[in-house]
Amino acid sequence: MLDLREFIRDIPDFPKPGILFRDITPLLANARALGQAIRQLAEPYYGQEIDAVVAVEARGFIFGAAVAREIGCGFVPIRKKGKLPFQTSAITYGLEYGSDTIEMHTDALTAGSKVLMIDDLLATGGTMKASCELVEKSGAEIIGLTFLIELTGLGGRDKLGQYPIQSVIQY
Repeated sequence: MLDLREFIRDIPDFPKPGILFRDITPLLANARALGQAIRQLAEPYYGQEIDAVVAVEARGFIFGAAVAREIGCGFVPIRKKGKLPFQTSAITYGLEYGSDTIEMHTDALTAGSKVLMIDDLLATGGTMKASCELVEKSGAEIIGLTFLIELTGLGGRDKLGQYPIQSVIQY
């Protein structure tokens, strides 16, 4: 088994001074590493009845669609405001500096749908928390959250503690 950490590049001071960015593009460029990452993200959910994988743009889409195919269910995108062409449900949430709004098509999920939430990175948990609230507004049930990378010192897991969480790599 590959050590996926070897395929994650550290970029200091990006996007601003003091931030250490975990760049997954080397992992994405390596077929074996990418395949292993997808399998490890999906593995806890094999054999479960999941109707959809839901992910937030943009890097979440890369893993979300692949994991949905791997476990045999559909994929639902959550996008920033104004990017989806049909009727949407929206939620606005606070950021460190300001706020953001995300949307999902109103017909993407039905009440009782079983959903797996996925993203590439769990940091503070704010975007995933808002995404979960948006999904639950539809009446869907979140069965778990899965992340490629978890930055354990930033408290995201604590913010999302009501959900089962798994991450492949922790820093």
